[in-house]
Amino acid sequence: MPFSFRSLTQHMMNPADAVAGALQDGKAHLLLACTGSVATIKLPSMLAHLACHPSLSIRIILTPSAAQFLTGTSAEQPTVESLRRLPGVDGVYLDADEWGPHAWKRGASILHIELRRWADLLVLAPLSANSLAKIAAGLSDNLITSVVRAWDTSVRADGTRRRIVAAPSMNTMMYTHPLTARHLKVLEEDWGGRDGWFDVLRPVSKALACGDVGVGAMRPWEEVVALVEERLGLSAEGASRDGRNGA
Repeated sequence: MPFSFRSLTQHMMNPADAVAGALQDGKAHLLLACTGSVATIKLPSMLAHLACHPSLSIRIILTPSAAQFLTGTSAEQPTVESLRRLPGVDGVYLDADEWGPHAWKRGASILHIELRRWADLLVLAPLSANSLAKIAAGLSDNLITSVVRAWDTSVRADGTRRRIVAAPSMNTMMYTHPLTARHLKVLEEDWGGRDGWFDVLRPVSKALACGDVGVGAMRPWEEVVALVEERLGLSAEGASRDGRNGA
């Protein structure tokens, strides 16, 4: 029988069903999303650090633009496929996974809904100017923005909300543009604060990939990871592991 993509995928599990099946696995659930910024190359470093937490399950979403920075051309740019084999990573999703591998049927699980149900914390790192604008405007034209648009913002029984952390990354002129200030105001003031559900890690000033020097670079990945550990209660676990290893 000649090879065909259809014959390869027809027996694969619906990605949404796999996510739904892991809902009660007893682990903390981190949904880590990367959008179109060169800071996507920090993803391997974040994953390597978070691998020290055996009680953490990580699922990754990449926009098509983010995937362009993960082509296997260098050690800091591994392939998308290689991410699936890293410790703690239980899934890597692209926009096409929302619809595959089978044709849609009534009653079938929906990936962006199952990911939203599964996630204890969503981290958008890096968050590009384009994706920031989409989120602030309520657009949901890809897997990441659909998860954000479907996020449960209600107050839970313990008085808290499931939170989203965003680490913007963009060119200085994009960051200082009046539209960016308007979009960040939505995330920080309308949706954020102590009683809200959005945290923004504002960019820092440094030499950017485009050659400019100025504000717009994503905060150091160590700061992003530290906030993940804080939000998910992982710091003590990591410290005890370091202690056992004599670090």
